[in-house]
Formats: sequence, structure tokens, C-alpha cells
Amino acid sequence: MSVADLAQGLETQSSAAASAPAHVIVVGCEKGGSGKSTTSMHLIVALLRLGYRVGTIDLDARQWTLTRYLSNRAATVQREGHALPMPRHFFLAPSEKVNRTEAQEEDRARFEAILGRLVGEVDYVVIDCAGTDSHLARLAHSYADTLVTPVNDSFVDLDVVAHVDGRTGEVQRPSVYAEMVWDQRKARAKRDGGSIDWIVMRNRLSNLDANNKREMGEVLEKLAKRIGFRLAPGFSERVIFRELFLQGLTMLDVFDRSQRDGSAKPRMSHVAARQEVRALINSLQLPERAPRRA
Repeated sequence: MSVADLAQGLETQSSAAASAPAHVIVVGCEKGGSGKSTTSMHLIVALLRLGYRVGTIDLDARQWTLTRYLSNRAATVQREGHALPMPRHFFLAPSEKVNRTEAQEEDRARFEAILGRLVGEVDYVVIDCAGTDSHLARLAHSYADTLVTPVNDSFVDLDVVAHVDGRTGEVQRPSVYAEMVWDQRKARAKRDGGSIDWIVMRNRLSNLDANNKREMGEVLEKLAKRIGFRLAPGFSERVIFRELFLQGLTMLDVFDRSQRDGSAKPRMSHVAARQEVRALINSLQLPERAPRRA
């Protein structure tokens, strides 16, 4: 069975459209290895376990990490016979048309068709972007209500949001990615008068209170004011955030399993990781809404 077949099997029955459209969360960063798909998956499962209906779109045509994660989750459900909350999932590869204008028009039409379908059926849509610049990624950013940009807690990765003087620590200029976000903010305002709440999430934080960690915090605080984003607490460097990938699970599922069938009790690392996910959800300040029901 292909990844495409598995992904189609992840779809759930839709409920009647409610008056309020879904809130769109885009997870984007033009750098590979920043933890976009891991962040996306934990946001998805957290929202599902709060009782919300969630739609998901995977735009990373090279890796398909989110699609593979959800495919593994569907396989676990089939193998173990225990239901797990699932999103309504789509993946979208870029157009193969040779003509650039025609390709972009096709990308826009397909993306807007999928998003338009989801926003009337679910409470939240989570879109996982590739770690490279593309027309689809820019388009997705322009539809974000909330944009989450994971940045590894290292000065090596700071160029994702801005170029900083290595001697003085002063901001020299916004990054290409930051300028792209600004352009999509303008595109969003022009299209429907909406705004994008941009959040930079410090990811893979060290558990040690090192000088590098404190200095990163200080620089990011300056950048937040200069460039226009909010800072959110991210995830520590914990194996638990990645070790359940092959089962399509998160540590949030571990707690449910333990309560349901008395399987192995969660470890302290699970408890700490769950608290970090809760802190991230709270910091996003998502709009309160009554969950749609099937």
C-alpha cells in the first residue's frame, strides 16, 4: 500500500459546517531540522485530545514526515484495535506543470480547494510546510491565522529570523524568511483584512542554564520587538518527542494508554514533555470555540 493510500485512509467523516471557520495554524521555517513536523504532530494530537476536530495539510513534498507520522498512527490503530483520535488529513505536492505561471495557478487552486473544504468542517487546520522556499509555502503563510516558526536554540539557526552582528549582538537586517512573512502579512491584509499572529518557538532547549541559552533569549527578545513576532516556550531536547514516530504516537497518547489498559506508567520525562506541550498551546492564545461534534 502506498503512502497516498494510507493518507487517504486517515480521513474521518465530516460534520456539518458551523458558522465560524476553522482557525488556521501554519508551522513554517525555511530551515530543515528545526522540528516543524514534530511540533505539528504534537499540536495536532493536543487539539484532538481537547475534543476539537482538526484538519491537516502536509506541504513537504520531499519528506512527507507528517503524512508518514499519521500513516504510522493509522497502522497502529489497525494493528492494536484501539481507537486513537485522528485528523482529516491531506497532502499536497507542487504542480508538475513546466510553465511557472500555470504551475503556480494550479498550486493555488488545489490548495484553496483543500483549505476551503477543511475550514468549514473542522475547528483547527494545521499546515506543515517544507523547510525550503516555495510558492505553496508562501501561499500557506498568507492564509495563517497563527504562524509558528520553530527555531533551534542555537546561534547557528538564528539566521532564520534575522542577521545579527556577531560582535555587538545588534540586529543588522531581517532574514529573507522574515521578509517573506512580512510580504504574506500584507497579502493577507489585502485579501480579507485579516492578520497573522507570528510566533517564534525556541526549540530543542538545553536543560542546562548555559550562557548560550541566556544570550539566545536576550537576542530573540530584541528581535521580537524589531521584527514583530511573539516568543513561545518550545520543547526541550528530549528523545520522547521523537521516539514514538514509528508507532505514530506522541507522549500524550502514552498517558491515555496507561489509563485505559494499565500499560507501562508514564515516566517523569513524559510528564515534563506534556507540560511543555501544554505551555506551547497556552502561549499560542488560540481563540476559544465550542468543538464541532461528529
